[in-house]
Amino acid sequence: MPLDIDQAVEHIQHLNLFEIRGRDNDQRKILRIVGKYFPAKVVSVESVKKYLEKYIFPELEEEPFSIVYFNARVEKKENFPGISALKSINDAIPVNVRNNLQAVYFVHPGLHSRLFLATFGRFIFTGGLYGKFKYISWLTYLRQHVRRNQIEIPEFVQDHDRHLELRPTIEYCLEIEHPRPRCSLIQSDSAFDVYSMRCIA
Repeated sequence: MPLDIDQAVEHIQHLNLFEIRGRDNDQRKILRIVGKYFPAKVVSVESVKKYLEKYIFPELEEEPFSIVYFNARVEKKENFPGISALKSINDAIPVNVRNNLQAVYFVHPGLHSRLFLATFGRFIFTGGLYGKFKYISWLTYLRQHVRRNQIEIPEFVQDHDRHLELRPTIEYCLEIEHPRPRCSLIQSDSAFDVYSMRCIA
């Protein structure tokens, strides 16, 4: 059963879903978002917006920042908010906060995430946000943007990363900055790099 707004805001606060801590390699604040922690079944989009307006946006109004989003273990039925909710949250971001956002590091995008964002990204993430996304397929490459001691990475995210290293798959061909020789690349005008199904495991 969904929680009322005040209960939901308190619930979100205890989940560590959103956390502002550390600096990226360009000395910008980091907003860490852990997708697995999103309680889609018990919170409404209005409660998420109220939480952000109360606890997160005021901390991001004065200086540039980046987002690190961990996508591991996100499942549609459990912790994915849905297209309309994402659109509503995007539209609620204050102009000065949106202008301060410099990059969104999307860690561990699967094939479904890539296709979803390639299809709906420009519609959902308006106002220039869509173009700030950067795919990070392995934690190794996150270090080029964020030092290890600047962000807490949940253990399940690290386990997921190790699993991907041991299990080559077409779903995790690296972004264009870090191509593997056995992955074929399809050029796209999307802000995201879309990769061929011809990747050989």
